[in-house]
Amino acid sequence: MSRASQPGLASLMTALLAACIAFQLNASMLSPVLVTMAGELQASAAAVGMSQTAFFTAAALFSLFLPRLGDMVGRKRVLLGMLLVMLAGSVLAAMAPSVAVLQLARLIQGVSGPVVPVCLLMLYHEVDDPQRYGLLMGVITAVNGGIAGIDAIAGGWLATVFGFRAVFWCIALLAVLACVLVAWLAPESRPSPQARMDWYGVGWLVLSLGSLLWALHLAAAGRDADWLLSAGMAAVGMLGLGLFLYTEQRSSHPLLALSLLRQRCIWPLLLTTVLTMTGVFAIINGLVMAHAQQTVGGFGLSAERAAWLLLTPYALVGWLVGPLAGQLAPRWGYGRVLRLGLAGSLLAIVLMLTQGLSSLGWMMAATVLAGVAYAGTANIMLNGLGVVLSPAGSPGLLPGLNAGAFNLGAGLSFALLPAVQSLRGSPSDGMLLGLGIVVLAGGCSLLIPRPGQAESVASAGVSQDSFV
Repeated sequence: MSRASQPGLASLMTALLAACIAFQLNASMLSPVLVTMAGELQASAAAVGMSQTAFFTAAALFSLFLPRLGDMVGRKRVLLGMLLVMLAGSVLAAMAPSVAVLQLARLIQGVSGPVVPVCLLMLYHEVDDPQRYGLLMGVITAVNGGIAGIDAIAGGWLATVFGFRAVFWCIALLAVLACVLVAWLAPESRPSPQARMDWYGVGWLVLSLGSLLWALHLAAAGRDADWLLSAGMAAVGMLGLGLFLYTEQRSSHPLLALSLLRQRCIWPLLLTTVLTMTGVFAIINGLVMAHAQQTVGGFGLSAERAAWLLLTPYALVGWLVGPLAGQLAPRWGYGRVLRLGLAGSLLAIVLMLTQGLSSLGWMMAATVLAGVAYAGTANIMLNGLGVVLSPAGSPGLLPGLNAGAFNLGAGLSFALLPAVQSLRGSPSDGMLLGLGIVVLAGGCSLLIPRPGQAESVASAGVSQDSFV
């Protein structure tokens, strides 16, 4: 059974869902608003796009260490702090007089990057029934894929009727609500009160990942990329990684003991996450959408209609399937459900390649399948495994590293797949590369160990109602 009572668990879920929804709106509600922001701030699309890069880069970097810091100073305290910083960034963005201030505001909002991992850790601390935790984990993590597509639609409507600032005020109001609910309803958990943070290791790791992400951002420009600067940033990233490993060898309280890197609970999961994101993310959010809007060789759809027909069903079905996948994981095994999701993702890409590029109906069917397999299954399992496989002595470590792996994979995806498409002149080439990368992810997933305590055989007498 869970450590929290039924009313207490309902209160905790209310607070955690509010926090996750407030964070998710920063990622998905703004996608259809970028053109409006550029017009109202009299800025270029590239400058506004840089604000998105600032948010996702900050989210990746703060995810590396804030979940582990929560183990030491209190997860509720860290979650509330992230939400308050996100609120400040939202207010600044809503009042931004220029695109430079907007970029700064989005950077500040990015501090909230590890909201979902911290929420999952808080839930895992309170729920020791594997089946109940699996279901509730699926509910929370499904929000991370979008609020059933409603968030993007609402963002576009608000920007069209009231301007882009209304979107940020909406996010700010929900952030206020999340702060109140977390402060009022969420219990504190602090599993490592005596531990100390390895700030030197944090610094080198942040430098390494930040430089690599920036190199990928530069490379994503394709033929217009500054390859010399991109190579320089990649070199800085590798140097930072070397200094991080050197520091960890000599630290009395390392952020990531090198002995942990050799454990199968760490590197196979991180590698599977990076490969899965690299293979799938830019196909759904880049190649498919670009092909749908092309007038020559594509479907000639407007951006809004393409989002309605392709992204909204994808997000909606992922949102619905996520809790089911989470409930199946303890029964069938996290690894087995993950591989089913990866197999379905492969089938979706094959369907896009063979039928979808020439038929809008088949492309819609393929994106729905991707919503089931990737957004609603593989993505849920990868997030969940980051929590249930984390070392007992530092439970916030692996969720934070895994969140960084998600962002690194997304950056790699947009650097590699569209570049291959632009060089070869066909989206099929980018999709073929993604297909091969997902096959590699499936192979790596076979090396992920079973999280024994998080899996159990379902009791035949347990009713569906008992999982709510």
